[in-house]
Amino acid sequence: MRLVLAAALLAGAAMAVAAPQGKSVNDAAVVGAGFPATLSDFGFFVDGAAQRPASGVTPYRIQTPLWSDGADKLRFVYLPAGTKAKAQGDGLLDLPVGAALIKTFKLGGRLIETRVLLHRAEGWVALPYQWNREQTEARLALAGARLELTTPQGQAISYAIPNKNQCKECHQHKDAVVPIGPKARNLSGAWLTSFHKAGKLDAVPQVSSRLPLWEDRAKLAAAPVARGWLDSNCAHCHNPAGSASNSGLDLRWEQSDPIALGINKRPVAAGRGSGGLEFDVLPGHPEQSIMIYRMGSLEGGISMPEVGRSSIDPDGQAAVTRWIREMKQ
Repeated sequence: MRLVLAAALLAGAAMAVAAPQGKSVNDAAVVGAGFPATLSDFGFFVDGAAQRPASGVTPYRIQTPLWSDGADKLRFVYLPAGTKAKAQGDGLLDLPVGAALIKTFKLGGRLIETRVLLHRAEGWVALPYQWNREQTEARLALAGARLELTTPQGQAISYAIPNKNQCKECHQHKDAVVPIGPKARNLSGAWLTSFHKAGKLDAVPQVSSRLPLWEDRAKLAAAPVARGWLDSNCAHCHNPAGSASNSGLDLRWEQSDPIALGINKRPVAAGRGSGGLEFDVLPGHPEQSIMIYRMGSLEGGISMPEVGRSSIDPDGQAAVTRWIREMKQ
């Protein structure tokens, strides 16, 4: 199922301008002061259940995704007519006021939630929407929700739809809510070129080092695969301006300092989170690395990432384990 979805997303990336014509997005709902009660109020989709985007809404995918209990994700970006995104090197695309990012989560073939980021004049606003049992509508879930679901690995979990304030835990940067996904280095060159040719991007950004395509991880070197996973899953908090800056870890893709990446680095504060281990990353010894210990836990105060998941990512843990094991001491 996931391979089929990935193939569909790749096809969407190659045809980034092929959104259906007809129904228009409700720009007033995007930039207005209120919180629309239903996802359909925005008009992002011609057919919400089928996730068929309306005119001006472009599907995209990222190279190495954030793990969310094995959920498949459908991503879309909306730009108002007559506007363009601006390239900022290999970093985040600068999206204009009136833009929106839409991300739908699916588990077991069912739509679970759709999260939207709306660029309003005062800044970005994050809103969660929960799909109903009939799969006909998603309603605003300001308080979030808990759902008993099963992961693709067959594990029963209590899946969390974040409340509005919890969205800030990952999306906050220097006291402001910002997007974290659509960085040029985590988007394919083909998609960026297509977006530019469609008149929606001012220039094709020059990317010197792109995050690897996650489906190709088995045939790639350990370091870029693991570093890509850490960038997508951890670096939005573990960076100098993030909520976990006090850890001393900087797990962004562009970071090259071994200590900042945790290599032979002692934790800032010992305690339950260290598991009695001495180093965040001990080269050659994943079993003695705090990073692996915390990735493999679901216990509060130990688990990392600490939000956005109710299960362990086996592929991500395997990738980081391989990276540490192959490190020279």
